[in-house]
Amino acid sequence: MKPMKISEAVVRRLPVYLQVLNDLNMRDVQTVSSQDLGNKLDLNPAQIRKDLAYFGDFGRKGIGYDVTYLIEKIRQILKLDQPLNVGLVGAGNLGRALCNYNTYLKDNMKITAVFDVHPSMVGASINGLTVMPMDKLKETVAELNIRIGIITVPAIEAQNVADKFVEAGVDGILNFAPTILRVQEHVRIHYANFTTELMSLAYYLDEEGDDENETVVD
Repeated sequence: MKPMKISEAVVRRLPVYLQVLNDLNMRDVQTVSSQDLGNKLDLNPAQIRKDLAYFGDFGRKGIGYDVTYLIEKIRQILKLDQPLNVGLVGAGNLGRALCNYNTYLKDNMKITAVFDVHPSMVGASINGLTVMPMDKLKETVAELNIRIGIITVPAIEAQNVADKFVEAGVDGILNFAPTILRVQEHVRIHYANFTTELMSLAYYLDEEGDDENETVVD
């Protein structure tokens, strides 16, 4: 039987559930209902139950979800129960900030290697990581079993970096450069574009007042 394909929307909600569950766990909350989760996340409880049911039967009727157990299961689903090494290209301000964020990560996903094409950056130390030249990327990806690549370079350089990541054998890329990348189908790309997010957010400013003069376009 062909395995069921889980929608991207469901997968993207799992880390959000995990974040709330971790917060509950820190406050020694032992069980939580889908209703409580829904209230915290402004989501329909039925949606939460449906999302989790794709992966198993984790709740108990009338009791809810065991917080510690559900954390463990979601971590397994997201593959956070095993070491997951990440490589980053672009040791500028954003790249440095992401590397410094390593300190606050409690999961097994860590940035373990940093690369840059500019000689002025190579050799610099960022949160215990030494910036390496790009010609070391392929061997380092293999040596450290890096599965995910992060791109924090200017848009004009991003495709070349993506090509090098793919050639080195990464399975996924998180792209911060404001450009669309073309890679082989087996490589997953997610985009984190501050500019488009800010632009789309700006659309909703003063939306309540604008509704009074709203024109519906077919």
